Amino acid sequence: MRAYVLRTAAAVTSAGAHRERERRRKSPERGEYMKMYDTPQELSKYLNIKLECDCGRTHYVPIKGVEIGADAIERLPHYVKSLGYAHPLVLCDEITYKIAGARCMELMQTAGIAAAEHTLTHLGFDEATLGEIVINKPDDCDLIIGVGTGSITDMTRYSSFKLKLPCFTVATGAPMDGFAASIGIMNVNNLKATMPAHCTEVIIGDTDILKTAPYRMTVAGFGDLIGKLTCLNDWELARIINGEHYCHNIVSLVRECVADVMKEAPKIKQRDPETLGSVMRGLVLSGAAISLYGDSRPASGAEHHMSHYWETILEQRGIRPAMHGEQVAVGTVLVLMLIEELLKENIDFDAARESARAYNSAAWELEIRAHYGAAADEVIALEQKAGKNNIEGRLARIDSMQRSWDAVRVQLETLPESSSVRALLRDIGCPCTPADIGVDDELLMDTFRYCKEIRARYTVFQTVYDLGLTDKLAARVIEKANSTD
Repeated sequence: MRAYVLRTAAAVTSAGAHRERERRRKSPERGEYMKMYDTPQELSKYLNIKLECDCGRTHYVPIKGVEIGADAIERLPHYVKSLGYAHPLVLCDEITYKIAGARCMELMQTAGIAAAEHTLTHLGFDEATLGEIVINKPDDCDLIIGVGTGSITDMTRYSSFKLKLPCFTVATGAPMDGFAASIGIMNVNNLKATMPAHCTEVIIGDTDILKTAPYRMTVAGFGDLIGKLTCLNDWELARIINGEHYCHNIVSLVRECVADVMKEAPKIKQRDPETLGSVMRGLVLSGAAISLYGDSRPASGAEHHMSHYWETILEQRGIRPAMHGEQVAVGTVLVLMLIEELLKENIDFDAARESARAYNSAAWELEIRAHYGAAADEVIALEQKAGKNNIEGRLARIDSMQRSWDAVRVQLETLPESSSVRALLRDIGCPCTPADIGVDDELLMDTFRYCKEIRARYTVFQTVYDLGLTDKLAARVIEKANSTD
């Protein structure tokens, strides 16, 4: 199976900087770090190593081992013992216990490891789920092993963070990129919240197990990866308009990861183990980028805001949302459509300033309470802290956009066409229209208007909002969003 590599752009251009890099490269205490950016390396070469980056930050991903391939699960006892653990807790739900949890327990018992197991009964993945884990954790537990995907692995990493314990992940499918992340998503006060979490020390993706997962999980994982197209665009916009810190090395890493997996897309329908392994490695790399940077900026943007909004609203209505990666896939297509409509506009920056000055915080709060329901208090508190909608900040961003609009246009024009991405998703059987995931036109318009409030992160939704174009462009996107062409 082909190994994935982390590849970054050339970091130094000036002669003086080049000499300094050479000096540091030859320094015994730092030499290995800079070489990481000179030559592509296997993923294993980046694990548990501090990387000095020309972006000004030191990047670090504390993963100590990744096993992806046939019979990978058989290596679990090796990692438990070699890293010095003796009393792991295996955390599953009823389904994942049958798929892989029972095998984990069997392997560790055979190896003489005193493992315990708990099957979750509360699957709200909220405060109550955390309480269940805390109550059922043995006193001598020194490691939590999450067996599953998505919410189970998020709760494993979050609970290990709260309990000050390390954690491992045994994947039973590949529907999202959170395996290697240092954050987790859980329900807090009725709102999908990003919480600090431990990065898992070991990730095991047994392709013999992955190929038995529902096909829907695999295409959802691909959908989550597709979302990096728009999230990286958001990061670039934030750099141009807001002067936000930006790491081109991590951006290059994620872009190449997505490009590699997109090449494998036609084989996904065949459920080929090697292709499934490629998708899994791509998801691990994407999650590793989150850990490398220290937050989810490299992996989550406007498309994820849409997904989190749909989850929040639909769950309040008693409706089970589509899988996260499916929502992200649809969100990615919609964001690309929005950008295409934005590029058609002859921007009136004076009109944008007039719209910004008309902002009324009290009226905004009433809208949020009407559309976020039980989650409104959290959203309002976030805005009070972030102030992303205040008049002064919007006017400053509009000024910045006017000065740099040519650069903004160039960036937006680098994105693929929404029609090509939708066709790719449709070909592998992944949802690609709002109707595919149960989102009607009314909810979709609300999404364009309000989903940006779910996070403080700058995305193209804020760009469109600052320009006073949200309703105009959203109406045009909605008109063609469910077309079959």
